[in-house]
Amino acid sequence: MKLVVFGATGNIGQRIVQEALNRGHEVKGVARRPERFALSHPRLSFEAGNVLDPADVARLVRGHDVVISAVGPARDREEDPRMVVQAAQALIEGLKRAGAKRLVVVGGAGSLEVAPGVRLMDTPDFPPGWRPIAAAAAEALEIYRQQGADLDWTYFSPAAFIEPGQRTGRYRVGTERLVTDEKGESRISMEDYAVALLDEVEQPRFLRQRFTVAY
Repeated sequence: MKLVVFGATGNIGQRIVQEALNRGHEVKGVARRPERFALSHPRLSFEAGNVLDPADVARLVRGHDVVISAVGPARDREEDPRMVVQAAQALIEGLKRAGAKRLVVVGGAGSLEVAPGVRLMDTPDFPPGWRPIAAAAAEALEIYRQQGADLDWTYFSPAAFIEPGQRTGRYRVGTERLVTDEKGESRISMEDYAVALLDEVEQPRFLRQRFTVAY
């Protein structure tokens, strides 16, 4: 398949690109500064692009099978957390202009429930510094949920803790509830998160809904 990955130079975006290439897909990586990406591959191209501009989104995604958004606020530059809301709006409009239909979004874990009616981001132990980002990600999810059948979106929430690690190819799946292990922990490596995302790209199970993974 021909894939577009927005945010391809980020920690998760790079792993999505690598996993997609390993599976034989053709990938266009999009980032504000694509020169930061060191990977070279015959099936990989890179372009500078603005995920907040619907016209730019339309230009970049036209003719591709699946659009993947791995964008998020740059914490080192204290970027506005609400950029994920603006990105959601621009992606939706841009895909419609381009006649593209399939969108997979790297989302947040904060809006997952840990008990009926209780979200992770509302618990006392949730880091206060992450709450604005979690709230913006939850708002973006609601924007996707308001879309009709002309957009096959999937919102993919990670485990509570996601970090670089091993690619095992193993994970457990949930939907609206945080997935935890027997110790009550919720973790996934970025590598296995990318595996699960590409599994969804190749064999969709969660069209127009959210899902999550953890060990």
